[in-house]
Amino acid sequence: MLKIPASSCHDVLRALQERGYIYELSPRGGYYPTLKIYEVAKTIADFDPVLLRAGTLLRSLRDTLDESVLLAKVIGLNAVYLLTFEPTHPLRFLARVGDSVRSLYATSAGKALLGSLGEKDRNAALAAAKLSALTSNTLTTPGALRADIEAGNQRGWHLNREESQEGVTTLSASFSWTSTVYIVTIAGPAARLEPKLAMASTLLVEACRQLADGKPSS
Repeated sequence: MLKIPASSCHDVLRALQERGYIYELSPRGGYYPTLKIYEVAKTIADFDPVLLRAGTLLRSLRDTLDESVLLAKVIGLNAVYLLTFEPTHPLRFLARVGDSVRSLYATSAGKALLGSLGEKDRNAALAAAKLSALTSNTLTTPGALRADIEAGNQRGWHLNREESQEGVTTLSASFSWTSTVYIVTIAGPAARLEPKLAMASTLLVEACRQLADGKPSS
């Protein structure tokens, strides 16, 4: 809800109508967007600097592994998905653009986010976190989670083995660009992803290295 006066709302609608972004369905029948809004949105997406850098590279990663590949941007103690590439398999890990990372402590993306923080901020986040068990594999003590995050930082990627959802394995790594942290995640059914975990982790780390270096994704 905009929570603005009706007169101001009417002025906004009239301006949008005059510029061709909406049209009136019928007298007092409400308004609907025209395709001009779609054209504007497509132009924005086509020239998004992050998507231009990462799209081709992450799509190639998805094609190689045939598993879900996702890109999220860190915003404080949250991360929002900007790109999602789905595999050909009907059984897959699903996340939509605009969704937030499901858990800060039980997902590989959440661990990568915590791992990107300085020690003081990480300890504060761990102290404030309510580590409820989402599955039988969820790490529910600050000490165990801290050790797992430190191990992930040392090897360059973080792992979630059915900690947030039964039967799902995910791995994530972070990179920084223009003073902002981004997270790349590879996700899929545990039975399918575990046998190719070594290859997936190597490709994941290399992809993040290229994105951090600013190399063209093509």
